[in-house]
Amino acid sequence: MLKKILRPTSFKIGCLIIILSVLLFQTFGQNKPALLVSLDNQITDAMFRWRGPVPTTGQVVIVDIDEKSLKEFGQWPWPRDIVALLVTSIHESGVKVLGFDIVFAEKDRTSPIAYISRLGSVLKCPLSEEDLAALEDKDALNHDIILGNAVAAHPTVLGYVFQQKTDTLKTRSEKPFPSANIRIDPPEYSYENIALMKAFRAIVNVEDVAQAETEGFFNVFPDQSGTVRKVPLFMELDGLAYPSLALEMLRLGLQEDTVTIHLSKQEKTFKQDIIGVSFANRFIPTDATCQVTVNYRGTVFSFPYVSALDVIQGKNRAALKDKYVIIGTSAAGLLDLRATPFSSKFTGVEIHANVIDNILAGDLFLYDIFTENAITLTIIIVFGLILSFVLSFCGPVYGGIGGLLTLITLTVGNYYLFFLRNEIIGVAYPFVSFLLIFIILSLFNYFFEGREKHFIHKAFGHYVSPHVVNALVKRPDKLSLKGEQKELTIFFSDIRDFTTISESMNSHQLGILLNEYLTAMSTIVMEYEGMVDKFIGDAIMAIWGAPLDDENHARNAARASLKMMETLTKLQVHWESQGFPKIDIGIGVNTGMVSVGNFGSHARFDYTVIGDNVNLASRLEGLNKMYGTKIIISEFTKMAIGDSFSCRLIDLVKVKGKKESTKIFELVCEGSPDPEKKKEIVMFEEALSDYHSRKFKDAYNKLETLNHMYARTLYTGYLDRIDQYFENPPPEDWDGAFVFKRK
Repeated sequence: MLKKILRPTSFKIGCLIIILSVLLFQTFGQNKPALLVSLDNQITDAMFRWRGPVPTTGQVVIVDIDEKSLKEFGQWPWPRDIVALLVTSIHESGVKVLGFDIVFAEKDRTSPIAYISRLGSVLKCPLSEEDLAALEDKDALNHDIILGNAVAAHPTVLGYVFQQKTDTLKTRSEKPFPSANIRIDPPEYSYENIALMKAFRAIVNVEDVAQAETEGFFNVFPDQSGTVRKVPLFMELDGLAYPSLALEMLRLGLQEDTVTIHLSKQEKTFKQDIIGVSFANRFIPTDATCQVTVNYRGTVFSFPYVSALDVIQGKNRAALKDKYVIIGTSAAGLLDLRATPFSSKFTGVEIHANVIDNILAGDLFLYDIFTENAITLTIIIVFGLILSFVLSFCGPVYGGIGGLLTLITLTVGNYYLFFLRNEIIGVAYPFVSFLLIFIILSLFNYFFEGREKHFIHKAFGHYVSPHVVNALVKRPDKLSLKGEQKELTIFFSDIRDFTTISESMNSHQLGILLNEYLTAMSTIVMEYEGMVDKFIGDAIMAIWGAPLDDENHARNAARASLKMMETLTKLQVHWESQGFPKIDIGIGVNTGMVSVGNFGSHARFDYTVIGDNVNLASRLEGLNKMYGTKIIISEFTKMAIGDSFSCRLIDLVKVKGKKESTKIFELVCEGSPDPEKKKEIVMFEEALSDYHSRKFKDAYNKLETLNHMYARTLYTGYLDRIDQYFENPPPEDWDGAFVFKRK
């Protein structure tokens, strides 16, 4: 009966896939894998195109520096007295507020005042400050001041851009000066607690131009596909929050002084998620980093574009009255183009127009991860069971129809129930789950293991984790049995004084202890993606990075080593209760190029590694006895694991069989050690520095103090070594390395 229940069927496998899909989805938390996010974005982009253009509020207009304007006034940038004329002409049209999707980061070199100064130099009679001051109206000769006066006279928001990449150009003076009064709700939080996007520095307008009532950044950030889907309302620079161009234009247009950033009410953490921004009785929902998801009105030119030339010439001014006006460019040569769900060539200024229009209409897209999670789980369970039933009991034809209908139902339902209501729900994961169910169940009765797959299972099943075996079965081309050069991490461990221990136990007891020990340790190797190469009596040899590639092979080996020591402590308690002697182990780890492959024969399979780096790992394991340590790693492993592990340099050695000196480290822990251990490590590093500098007396005193405090073999060994150097100092060319004459 039990055998019948456990016998696999298509429907049972379908249910198992559903359970695993649900469990896997739960592990994502609030951060889905990039591939799923990309697929969800592509589906959402398709829905934008299915929906097509929608009307704007009619309250946003773009004054366009277009090809016609460039032809009239010349290439960009124009002299700023022309820009000032444009600003004045726009405001004479009765606009509500004007914004610049442009930054004037350098002085206008076409200003007459600049020509006058240079002319004096050319004529070899430079003008003094008194000469310049004597000019009747010097400000009238400075285009920057002219533009600054124009923007100061009317409600204007100047644009600037944030630089996120670290460089050497940051200065304290280059900071924007928005006029908004920014509050945080709840008020007990500070800007340090807000998960805003960070900037390194701001590229701002020159001082003479920066006379507007306020400023706002106009950065937009494409996702991994290069498409702009979200726009930040706030960013952080040097611990302060700065508003965007769109937000400042709205605030100014609605005559509101205060903007509130609302944080989630969850338990207080160092970085609190943002849920939205409010001002003028409007609540704007955002994601956790204060970005809004744009509800694009359509393709490019969905908003009214008025040529800058026409505005200056007094044409089309009625189109600007009581509007939010942004000065930007559609001219192809100025390259202010972005990709959006509607188009790969979308003017950057129109993205800001969409944001302003969305907020005015109150129809920004909402994305709630918790709603999405609940809906996703429901869809996977309900539709997964239906699809599994159809595929299991209705045959492949009806199963195929059922699978197609499932995908169509999901797509249409998502479009009408969520997208058209301005809610984004990702359905890529259910799609992938149903595709897996369809493929696996359809091929279930035809699935068989080939000779190569059977060989892999037989050869590796006891030495690597099941998922590695499965990966090899699916991609046997990843396995090389002919031998190849490869960077791997090699591991050796050995039980200390095993001969003495074995003599104190009978064979039955010894078998129990050894089997429990080897089983526990080999399980850890496989748990951390390693392969048990062989057992050599009580010793274990393992490798990381083969047979499957593993870019984290050194880190996985380090984690496995630390886990072994932790597990051994628990086993010692268990063995003590059985009257077994206490055992201890030493571990050596090295990373480097080795030869890996089948070095056995046709009759006997032996997938292993050979080379000098294998020998070094074995030597390091043996050195634990000399230093009284547990885990010794080479400098090459230390470089490979990086700063995520705490290690301390214990010596520079020349092991038997090696000509070059090698730095060896004690692996302490992953992350930072406790304060007491950190203190000990720092004291030893100071003593070791004196030792390598031939300051043997200073090193001796520090080591004596260390040994008095912690009493370790490592310190007594160095004390004995220094005693010998007092009598027989090392040669002048001594590099600090200690030469071991034996293994």
